[in-house]
Amino acid sequence: MLSQLMMLFGFFALVLVLVYWVNSAVQLFDQLVADGQNLSVFLELTMLTLPSLIRLVVPISGFAAALYVTNRLTSDSELTVVQATGYSPFRLARPVLLFGLLSGLLTGALTVVINPLANARLAERQAEIARSATARLLQEGEFLSPISGITLYIREITPEGELRDLMISDSRDPEETVTYTAASAYLVETATAPQLVMIDGLVQVLRPDAARLSTTRFEDFAYDLEPLTRASDSGRLRVREVPTWDLLRPTPELLAATERSAEQLAAEAHERIAGAVLAAAAPLIGFATLLIGGFSRFGVWRQILAAIGLIIIVQSLESVAATILRGAPGQWPVTYLPGVTGFAIAAVELALAGRPRRRLRRRYPA
Repeated sequence: MLSQLMMLFGFFALVLVLVYWVNSAVQLFDQLVADGQNLSVFLELTMLTLPSLIRLVVPISGFAAALYVTNRLTSDSELTVVQATGYSPFRLARPVLLFGLLSGLLTGALTVVINPLANARLAERQAEIARSATARLLQEGEFLSPISGITLYIREITPEGELRDLMISDSRDPEETVTYTAASAYLVETATAPQLVMIDGLVQVLRPDAARLSTTRFEDFAYDLEPLTRASDSGRLRVREVPTWDLLRPTPELLAATERSAEQLAAEAHERIAGAVLAAAAPLIGFATLLIGGFSRFGVWRQILAAIGLIIIVQSLESVAATILRGAPGQWPVTYLPGVTGFAIAAVELALAGRPRRRLRRRYPA
């Protein structure tokens, strides 16, 4: 039974990962192609997003595998025969429990260890791509606005990399507008961010309140492109990129980098661990719900619908727990409520399945 569960789990996981991956890969591919990146960058970023996708499909795949195997064993009367030999529902649930623990360990490894490392590497690679000379900023004949308040225009880009007739308008400061124009320019990579070296140009500073326009001519001028390549990134360290152990024991530097409190970081760490508990409980819910119905010539479709309804309820508890944590991060024990509830539901159903069923006798008139 365990071998069947593992085989079907692998099949369902593969199918779901491919479905999720195709949806995300198409959008990522279009974005990278538009930015002028090559295929190797696409493959690397795709591999870094796979742990997050696998973490989503593992509980669903475990639940679907348990439903499929239990339904097949029930339809073939194998579970009925085994129960007739004296096996209790709790004894029959041992392989499913072991399978659930393996699913939970896999989910825990993904959420606690692998995902933070992959997210950190993904953020690093995205920052490197943003600092590079992307096609997003090098499109000739178009007015581009990489961020609010900055407009960039390039008339022509030569094969040698020379930018001809360049204009940059910076109106981020409400008190003045600065406009840079140059006959030519070159993009120069630095350790921190690319810089635009403009040749033979003019700087115009307009102050609307004073109705004054100041102009300055230059032979060469370096313009820092870091605000343009950063886009909307505020530079804050995202919690999903921090290792779980650091979340449980945050340093003052980490609190300042993430702009979160110690309670919020601890809640994030417990939320990662709680996902593994829920993944372990999902297969047991499917197995125990189908075991209640016993053998029927009409199948166990009612029990299947009931199992799906129960797993939806448990998943909704996860949303409720997340909402509570957003308002009160110190209440992190509620993150384990969905997983504990799932195990409790499975235990109650297994106990009900072990009770002797009463058969109604049809009375005939004397």
